[in-house]
Amino acid sequence: MSSMLLQLAVLGVALAAAALILISFVAFITATKMPHIHQHEEEKFFLNARGQKETLPSIWDSPTKRLSVVVPSYNEEKRLPVMMDEALDYLEERQKQDPTFTYEVIVVDDGSKDQTSKGIFSSRGEKILMADADGATKFPDVEKLEKGLNDLQPWPEQMAIACGSRAHLEKESIAQRSYFRTLLMYGFHFLVWFLCVKGVRDTQCGFKLFTREAASRTFSSLHIERWAFDVELLYIAQFFKIPIAEIAVNWTEIEGSKLIPFWSWLQMGKDLLFIRLRYLTGAWRLDQTKKMN
Repeated sequence: MSSMLLQLAVLGVALAAAALILISFVAFITATKMPHIHQHEEEKFFLNARGQKETLPSIWDSPTKRLSVVVPSYNEEKRLPVMMDEALDYLEERQKQDPTFTYEVIVVDDGSKDQTSKGIFSSRGEKILMADADGATKFPDVEKLEKGLNDLQPWPEQMAIACGSRAHLEKESIAQRSYFRTLLMYGFHFLVWFLCVKGVRDTQCGFKLFTREAASRTFSSLHIERWAFDVELLYIAQFFKIPIAEIAVNWTEIEGSKLIPFWSWLQMGKDLLFIRLRYLTGAWRLDQTKKMN
């Protein structure tokens, strides 16, 4: 009996190893290069306040604003106006109180794929805030992220990131969720910790503040374009030893989410595994000595 159990155990280990090798092979051969940010001719310009055409700026230019707000938007015609009203009210009031505070808001029309990087690369701010279009995070909380960012100083190579976090609301959210969704949430958190990112409890809150240098370094190395891109972004940041602050923010669930609980989480789980395997196998590489131009 013990001999049979040993044989079954050996067989199980052998099958698991074979499966891991097969999955690693699939991850390697299906690895895509970093997305090419293509701009049509009409996308290379924007209209300024005087209605004149100006060439879109580049993140590798010197900053000309204090803050850039980048809002990825995909079919958000109902939720975006509410979020924008709150954001602009806050930004305009802050500028009244501090005339040196200059800002811009870049709304990225994602189309069929995420194009957040395109908005980041056209930012003019010293700091760049990535904010969800649903308005789930209250906009004045940007000041909490700014404080968290400043507390990380001195910044290595002027790079630092502050992540909004809903981890402090976990107990409350569990009470409102089904057991199945709670299980999915814990499973996702474990995979994030085990495969990719240590020390950040909530990687998926869409409220993140970057120094200009941190945004250029991380987004220029990004491959993932779907929901799990936040995880790869933080994986890249930790590879480059960019300090990260996790800051508790106010957050309210807004109806109209594009996330389909089971299938979206299954896709994210696959993305997490492939992120890890593709970097481990060398299909994707990060250059520690790379400098942004």
